[in-house]
Amino acid sequence: MKLAVVGVTGMVGEVMRKVLEERNFEITEFIPVASERSVGKKITFKSQEHTIVSMEDAVAKKPDVALFSAGGNTSLEWAPKFAAVGTTVIDNSSAWRMDQDKKLVVPEINATNLSKTDKIIANPNCSTIQMVMALAPLHKKYKIKRIVVSTYQSISGTGVKAVKQLENEMAGVKGEMAYPYPIHKNAIPHCDVFEENGYTKEEMKLVRETQKILDDKSIAVTATAVRIPTSGGHSEAINVEFENDFNLTEVREILNATDGVTLQDNVDVNTYPMPLYANGKDDVFVGRLRRDGSLPNTLNMWVVSDNLRKGAATNTVQIAEYLVKNNLI
Repeated sequence: MKLAVVGVTGMVGEVMRKVLEERNFEITEFIPVASERSVGKKITFKSQEHTIVSMEDAVAKKPDVALFSAGGNTSLEWAPKFAAVGTTVIDNSSAWRMDQDKKLVVPEINATNLSKTDKIIANPNCSTIQMVMALAPLHKKYKIKRIVVSTYQSISGTGVKAVKQLENEMAGVKGEMAYPYPIHKNAIPHCDVFEENGYTKEEMKLVRETQKILDDKSIAVTATAVRIPTSGGHSEAINVEFENDFNLTEVREILNATDGVTLQDNVDVNTYPMPLYANGKDDVFVGRLRRDGSLPNTLNMWVVSDNLRKGAATNTVQIAEYLVKNNLI
């Protein structure tokens, strides 16, 4: 098993390495890949030093699988070149997500759709992954009509530059800005760029990707995405209307039985999900379950997950694990 990590020096690339080690993913050759300025540098993986190689050299090595986290433009250019030499690419950018010929996969939900012919597989957006993880089992039981979601997203979703901005602001140091405004002691209702409809790309990802993953274009979704000064996890307030009525006890039982979901829902002892405790963990945490008294068949919930792990690196590695387990690579 020859495995390449493309974008190995970035925030998600570093977490990919960590997750591969933690999950003991069996690799015969590890191929770290990054931009030209990093080629030749050393990184450590499984206690061994490896030399970062260029895209061209990585393609020439014909890895069995390549985990991409290097941005959409890089993926559009290079994923097909890897696929052309037989590599299965699992891409963490937005480049291929809405391509009708590419699968958009959360393993617990729709990995069974994968086949040997899928050479470029898309990893969903981080905020989408945690939402559908919480909603997919409920959709099966009650059928979702409409979702209203507001996100409270970590600066780590923007990258190293944003983390540095917050650190500088907390220390009272002037530095490079990742955002158009200060993020310390602030909330910025602006994730990604604005589209013509007034929504940001991040908000529209929640709409389009949810419908694709759940394979149901009838689901109505509206979103507001907000950046907040936390560094280790995204939070979401979700209001979901079902076609069929539900019982809260049954909802809790369904979520308790869902792989990859941890229920934290006991307000009597102040137990509810928070990014402080989700940070560094792979599960999606769900709590604050309560019926919406203003609409029939409608549920409110609070969902938190580490955006660099299940929202990116872990989901990518899980797809690779599924492919190996089912002899698809």
